[in-house]
Amino acid sequence: MECESFADFARRLEREGELVRISEPVRTDLEITALADREMKSPGGGDALLIEKPLLPDGSISRFPVLINAFGSERRIELVLGRPLGKLVDEIRMLLRAEPPRSFQEGWDLFRKGLGLVRSRPYRVETGPCRDRIVTMGPSAEIDLASLPVLRCWPKDGGPFLTLPQVVTQDPRTGRRNVGMYRMQVYDKTTTGMHWQIHKVGARHGKEYWERGGRMPVAVCLGGDPILTFAATAPLPDGVDELLFAGFLRKKGVPLVGCTTVDLEVPAHSDFVLEGYVEPPELRPEGPFGDHTGFYTPVEPYPVFHLTCITHRKDAVYPATIVGKPPMEDYYLGTASVRLLFPVLQATFPEIVDLALPPEGVFHDLVFVSIRKQYPYQAYKVMHGLWGMGQMMFTKILVVVDAEVNVHDTADVLFHLCANVDPERDFLFTRGPSDSLDHAPTVPNVGSHVGIDATRKLPAEGYPRPWPEEVSLPEEFCRELFARFPRRTERKVVGER
Repeated sequence: MECESFADFARRLEREGELVRISEPVRTDLEITALADREMKSPGGGDALLIEKPLLPDGSISRFPVLINAFGSERRIELVLGRPLGKLVDEIRMLLRAEPPRSFQEGWDLFRKGLGLVRSRPYRVETGPCRDRIVTMGPSAEIDLASLPVLRCWPKDGGPFLTLPQVVTQDPRTGRRNVGMYRMQVYDKTTTGMHWQIHKVGARHGKEYWERGGRMPVAVCLGGDPILTFAATAPLPDGVDELLFAGFLRKKGVPLVGCTTVDLEVPAHSDFVLEGYVEPPELRPEGPFGDHTGFYTPVEPYPVFHLTCITHRKDAVYPATIVGKPPMEDYYLGTASVRLLFPVLQATFPEIVDLALPPEGVFHDLVFVSIRKQYPYQAYKVMHGLWGMGQMMFTKILVVVDAEVNVHDTADVLFHLCANVDPERDFLFTRGPSDSLDHAPTVPNVGSHVGIDATRKLPAEGYPRPWPEEVSLPEEFCRELFARFPRRTERKVVGER
């Protein structure tokens, strides 16, 4: 699905029966949260909601509707991607497995793939819909942060928070762009917090500006093509341009325009662009915030974003989400990202069969991985390797099982974990970085991790006895028998009501 804006996105979701319009006023203070949380906790993720008349804290109606839970189902994620997730995964596998051509036809096919990647690169245009309205901050500014329908999500939140921002920064040394998603607490009409944690690329860029003693230009995009929001949430390797990734997913490049008050480029079809700067080392208390962990994160000092200009589309729709105790909208975004990047992981670790992040683990706290085990302590090799892969470094509990175990069935994983594990032998404890949002570690950002080897054990792993065989009946035997003796619900009994 190609949508240039969140208004387009809402119309498409409505045509697909995935959206409910709410025409009566709804408060941005907690009320939108309650409605969205009810949907997110519904089977399959519920409906997307378009709040047509967001009621601001001052009692006025915002001119900008709110779209929330827009990514909160498997169906809606596939609409955003424009094709079934499995098909897209196959495309990525094909690119990773590209070999030297053995014929003219193979050479032509490889050329077409490469041409597609070239066409996926972002490109500069003179102007775009995101510049329909340009408002420079000042006493006479017609809109500011107080005019936007920014949600106060939970009762003890420190204030309203932007929750789906695409934060554009640039490495001052290399010029490489990064688009990250960092929550932004609104302090007043022109300033917000910038919650980039110490492990994030934005924080690294900020540190480099601080060391150089310069002001850091920042642009915050909201909305636009929904693929841009998806790309900003994806845990891509450092240095991979999120806009190039978005172009790859769309099979066409993202058009960019220059900002008005800062030297950065932004997607031309964004619904809103907030231009401004961060001035290292300026910090300000940020929080509390009801986070995806299901708990409030505490008040801590974070950089301050100063707004210099707002540009927006004529038909701008404000994108929002809430996070909290799972399942929530972010579960579907995270699951899709893991599946898309899984072929890259598998290319690094060919023994991995499958990987799952159950919702109870709020992303990286709990990971199940199945492997084709060939040699002793291979499970430990996989544990150490995964802890070294980007945001997998935050994984607190990593369970490795054999290939035939379905990692997407938590009951199946727990059965094999309980059956196959001798805790003293099969638990591996280590220390390393922890998520800044994790309240459990004694020291912030540093914690322990445990890997659990729930695979069958080999003699060289200190297991001298024969490993027992799981009980089961032959599939063909059961199929034939069950055809003769169907269950009551499968019988066709004539005359019975």
